[in-house]
Amino acid sequence: MSEEKRVAVVTGSGRGIGKGIAERLAKDGYAVVIADFDADTAAATANELKQNGFDAVSVKGDVSDPEAHKAFVKAAVDNFGRLDTYVNNAGIAQIKMLQDETPEDMQKIFGINVFGDLYGIQAATAQFEKQDDGDKIRKIINASSIAGHIAFDLLGAYSATKFAVRGLTQAAAKELGKKHITVNAYCPGIVGTSMWSLIDEEMVKQLGGTKGEYLKKYSESITLGRVETPEDIANYVSYLGSHDSDYMTGQAVQIDGGIQFI
Repeated sequence: MSEEKRVAVVTGSGRGIGKGIAERLAKDGYAVVIADFDADTAAATANELKQNGFDAVSVKGDVSDPEAHKAFVKAAVDNFGRLDTYVNNAGIAQIKMLQDETPEDMQKIFGINVFGDLYGIQAATAQFEKQDDGDKIRKIINASSIAGHIAFDLLGAYSATKFAVRGLTQAAAKELGKKHITVNAYCPGIVGTSMWSLIDEEMVKQLGGTKGEYLKKYSESITLGRVETPEDIANYVSYLGSHDSDYMTGQAVQIDGGIQFI
């Protein structure tokens, strides 16, 4: 591969938002590591990219395990020679009243959504420090949410994790800036993926109603009048992964079609 080729790891990229991000980064010229808990889904996405002429490889791993992130980075280096951008995209949602949350619930969602991002930051930074890149900017990009700016009822634990991601993003940006590493986050709104289908189904269980009712209800708050797509988010992550954003760090920008204005 050419000297100019950049390499990205995208966690949770077998499907949904992560797949959209991986596809866009590949089109931008990145070689991409498709990292996902589901080995079959990850392999299918990587194969799809390769069939379209892009450089991609898949690796299975649980983001709540720090060793998985080391394996993701190793896959990047072993297959493509380096690492330039690490996208902590993997995450889960949980629909419950706060008084119903159990220790197991909290350990699971924080393990994936918060600890997973921390371990990704650590693994990416360790690799960046090994590379002789001079003053070249390297990138860490985290997944927060509009729920990381204003919390949602029945999504209390999820909202707490996404607030935490914003905190990690800001602190990491301050700590790593002197090492020529930028750290930013993207904050999606209501996206037409399997996660929002699950949220809708769980809302029905909690509050009654019919399937699709809550997706429709929340979608009515979108100023641009349509549900978000993975491509909408990927367009912004493309910017974060490009040299155009080299002077931007510590930010968590809402890409939501106009739901919240803060």
